[in-house]
Amino acid sequence: MSRVFTSVFYLLLVGSSLLAAPPVREYTAPGAPPFTVLKKGENPPATANGNFVIGPDYVPAPERKVVEGVPQGRVQQFEIDSRDTKLLNPGIARKVFGKVDPTNPKTLIVETHPIDYKRMITVTIPAQYQPGTAAPFLVVHDGPKGKPSLELPHILDNLIAQKRIPPIVMIQIANGGGDAQGHQRGKEYDTMSGVFAEYIETEVLPRVEKNCQVQLTHDPNGRAVMGSSSGGSAALIMAWFRPDLYRRVLTTSGTFVNQQWPFDPQYPDGAWGFHKTLIPNNPKKPLRVFISVGDRDLLNPNVMRDDMHDWVEANHRMAKVLQEKGYDYQYLFCRNSGHGIGNAKAQFLPSALEWVWHGYAPAQTK
Repeated sequence: MSRVFTSVFYLLLVGSSLLAAPPVREYTAPGAPPFTVLKKGENPPATANGNFVIGPDYVPAPERKVVEGVPQGRVQQFEIDSRDTKLLNPGIARKVFGKVDPTNPKTLIVETHPIDYKRMITVTIPAQYQPGTAAPFLVVHDGPKGKPSLELPHILDNLIAQKRIPPIVMIQIANGGGDAQGHQRGKEYDTMSGVFAEYIETEVLPRVEKNCQVQLTHDPNGRAVMGSSSGGSAALIMAWFRPDLYRRVLTTSGTFVNQQWPFDPQYPDGAWGFHKTLIPNNPKKPLRVFISVGDRDLLNPNVMRDDMHDWVEANHRMAKVLQEKGYDYQYLFCRNSGHGIGNAKAQFLPSALEWVWHGYAPAQTK
């Protein structure tokens, strides 16, 4: 779920009696994992795994701004028309929110109609890129649909110049429109399968290479994916179902809840199943996962009342199962921060990107 739609969900789906802001959750509450509390403006080290508390006051990172003398990457945009693609064509949309399925309270009955849509792709190529070489890259969900903000490119420029991350290409991919069950964005981001990873592999990356005159690595350790809310669940879904393609994941307010639609009996709990069954009951995968949530993050903003729509609880559970299975993970609990944790992200995002890319070395070619 994007921040844009959060207030809409409360107004349309929850009802006037529940319009109050989500409750503040304490990091010391029962059921929370053990945390290390950091000082004002402090971020976890790029080498550290575990659970950390930041806030309630934040210090915006200096890497968000242009620094004199730092080489600036090249930003380029192009559009993909759904009618020109084989996967995810046509798209879907709904006119009204669905109703709970009386035979299955874990899902909704939603009426949809097919749509055509256009998707903006925004590519940032670092100044250090050497033509003819295969570049590591970062996929970012919910990319801009119009003129891009340059804050994230500035962060990458500065981290690359400081040699805190490799010279990565960034590919920001706009969603297909709408949000949650019955809309194209929900179908892309909340579906528990490798379909969206396959879409990016076959429809997006070849167009990036062609339109932007760049080569992209096939080494999964050189591929990261990042997203917020349902974009965060999409990031983990891509890596979980296709670890041969992606192994580095960065999420903020990850929607690790029961949002999948249509209902899939193989994954009856949607992304809630990650911490309920999938991660605990499967062999450890070669993934590096950053998760984060706000103490005022979302709590059940829907009509389902299935006890699988608490974003804080979901991320707490994710941290526990990732630790139990021995994953490289870092978890930030952000005080005084709501869904999307924008105020906290202004402080920690450069550090999080450094953590996600820690240990990367280009694959040796024969």
